[in-house]
Formats: sequence, structure tokens, C-alpha cells
Amino acid sequence: MKPETTPNGSPAGAAVSGWHSNAGHRHWLLAESKKLVDFFKLTVLDPAGGFFELDNDGRPFNDTKRHLVTTTRMTYNFSLAHLLGHPGAAPLADHGIRSLRSLHHDAVHGGYYWIAGRGDGTDHSKQAYGHVHVLLAASTAKVAGIAGAEDLLREVWSLLEKRFRTEPTGLLADEFDEDWAGPSSYRGQNCNMHFVEALMAAADATEDHVYLERAEKIATKLIAELTAANDWRLAEHYNVKWEIDRDFNREDPENLFWPYGSIIGHWLEWARLLLQLREALGPSGTNAWMLAAAQRLFALGIKEGWDTRIGGFLYTVEFDGRPFNRDRYWWTHAEAIGAASVLARITGDPLYERWYRTFWDFVDRNFIDHGRGGWYPQLDRRNAPTETPWKGKPDLYHSLQAYLFPLIPAGKGLAVSLRNGQLDG
Repeated sequence: MKPETTPNGSPAGAAVSGWHSNAGHRHWLLAESKKLVDFFKLTVLDPAGGFFELDNDGRPFNDTKRHLVTTTRMTYNFSLAHLLGHPGAAPLADHGIRSLRSLHHDAVHGGYYWIAGRGDGTDHSKQAYGHVHVLLAASTAKVAGIAGAEDLLREVWSLLEKRFRTEPTGLLADEFDEDWAGPSSYRGQNCNMHFVEALMAAADATEDHVYLERAEKIATKLIAELTAANDWRLAEHYNVKWEIDRDFNREDPENLFWPYGSIIGHWLEWARLLLQLREALGPSGTNAWMLAAAQRLFALGIKEGWDTRIGGFLYTVEFDGRPFNRDRYWWTHAEAIGAASVLARITGDPLYERWYRTFWDFVDRNFIDHGRGGWYPQLDRRNAPTETPWKGKPDLYHSLQAYLFPLIPAGKGLAVSLRNGQLDG
């Protein structure tokens, strides 16, 4: 299934100049990625452990709490930056690994605190979403040669297998109490999607095929079975029987990790992940469905998520595809760039090249803060910057990947490609 519309209304088969083979565009991607890393690296380190979140000018917010997702993603980002040859990145990645061992690690019960630090707002629950990001950070840091990463990878993998994995699906339970009481009755696709991402990173770091077997099982259940049966609209929230919970967080539609509805950005993120998993598994009858599924998710994301009048992807839709949250989030557009880039090169269809260019045009005009640095995290329905719920410049994870995925071989992992010197061009 191909997108039903094209960015400029031209025929799908028309020739188009490829930015992926353009030296100037590749230079721009690398230059912008450096600007992004530089915006964060000088002020983001908290000497007490973890990383600050930054305001629009790159100054740390005065907050004593440290989120596991921030610590892991910054560790991941600076591991990639080190592999790219950025001076100063390795000490930041090392700080991240040590912070996971000290600030976030529960020395009594094991596992990693969701929100560590001091004062109100700390949360010592054990979240699958956070633990899969520990696996992603440790795997990437191992490839980058950061001390302690290999031991951390083995430890968190054991926890994920022992505590979070459920049978017979192989999918993860989401949440336990600090002492591992639970799990809660909630089941979600988000932690499992990022688990697939982390599993592929672990496979790259260790060359152990067991991680890919786990990833394939999860992708098959969530996409080939559950999402296909839901008219290809990826459902976020489920009960313990993996039945869709269509009312979850209806009263909290802007929840940062578990909002109501179906999230367009995750359709696009899965499109890229499926192509990467297909490539990692190699020639196999069991992964033959993944390319068509990726194209279908991308097409539906364009059809139901892209604003054809002023551009931009809305954030969430109802279960019948009607718009729900019309704000635009930066990470949705970063994932759209990654998906279009990989699809363009794997299929050779110029339609995906057009969308790739359209997405970058929109991001450059609306999300990149050319004056101060970083990306605005959120726009309203008129494409003006807004800050509900996102504030400041909270992360560079999705944005950095948007710059780097077009530069490596299509469908390959970032860390291993950078380590092996496989930047295209």
C-alpha cells in the first residue's frame, strides 16, 4: 500500500533528484547534527548524576529530579556522538553509564528507578519503558567502547527476561512497584516497540541472534497480528489479555508517555523499525511481511496524520482515524524522516524521496531553532511553537537520529554503522 497523496501532487513515478545521493545534503546533515550535539553537550551534565533538561536557550532547569529516559537517551546520544568523532562526547557517555549504576540503580531490590533524585516527584517504580532504554544505552555504549557498558547490558537483559517478559506472547508487562510487586494490569505497545529497537542494538553489540528472535516475535504479535486486525491503526493501550483498551487516558490526552488514542509518530517509527529488523534477519520466509507492513503504516500515517493544508503531522487520532490531538510534536517528524529515508532507498520509489524532502522542508522551517539551537519540541495546530506539555529543549534523541539515519546504509543500526565507518559518502 503506497501513500495516496504526494507532497506536490505530481505522479508517483515521476523522476526526482535524490537528496540521498547529494553531497551537499549529506554535508548539511552532518553539520546540523554537530550543531545539535554542541547545543546540549556543554550544559547538560549534572555533576550530581544524570543530565539536566534544558530551556530554550540551553540553560538547565532548576530541577533536582532525574528521569531514567533522559539519562539513558543522553547516554545513547553521546555514545553515537563519540562514534562520530565529537570531542567531549565520550566523557558524557561515561557519566551516563555511571549515573545508571549509581543514581538510578536500586541496590536493595534491583532494577532502575523511573525518576530518581530529591524532593517531590521522584518515582521508584520499575517501568519496562525505562529498562528497555537502559538496554539501548548499554548496547550503544558498548559499541562505542564505554567502560561498564557490557556488564550493564548483561544485567538489564537478565532483568527484562526475568521480571518483564510474559508468555506466551513474549511481550513485556509494563510496570512494577519498587519492590517488584505487581505487575499492573496495564499492557502497552510503546515499551515493546522500544524493546524491539533495543534488541536490535543489543544484537549489533553482541552478535547474538537471540535478541533478533525476541524482536521478531514481538513485532509479529504487535504489528502482523494486533495492528493488522485493527485496520492497521496501531493501538497503544491494552489489558492483560492484550485486548485494546479504547478508553485509557481519555481524560489525559497529553500524557507524555501514554496519551489517549493512536499516535501517528509510532506508526512511522514502526515502519522504520520493521525495515531495520527485516534487514537484520536477512533472507527469511518469516520476515517477508515486513516491507509491505512498513509501507502500509507509512501510507496510513500520511493519509490520516498529515495536514494537507499547512503541513505537519497531527499527534493522535481516534480509533476510526478522525483527528484528536492536532498539535505537532518534533519526534513524530523526526521519525517520519527516518522512515521515508529507509523506504526511499530500499524500494527505489521516488515517492518516498519526495516525502523525505517535504518532511525536512517542514522541520527546517518550523522545528529547528536556527537562532539558539536545538529543535522546538511542540507546535500548535497552526504550526506556532507552544509548550503544553513539552517545555524547553528536552532531548536530542529523535532529532539526532533524523540527521544520521539517511547517512548510513538503509536498514542498518546506527552505532555499528558508525563504528564500521559506514557513513554513506
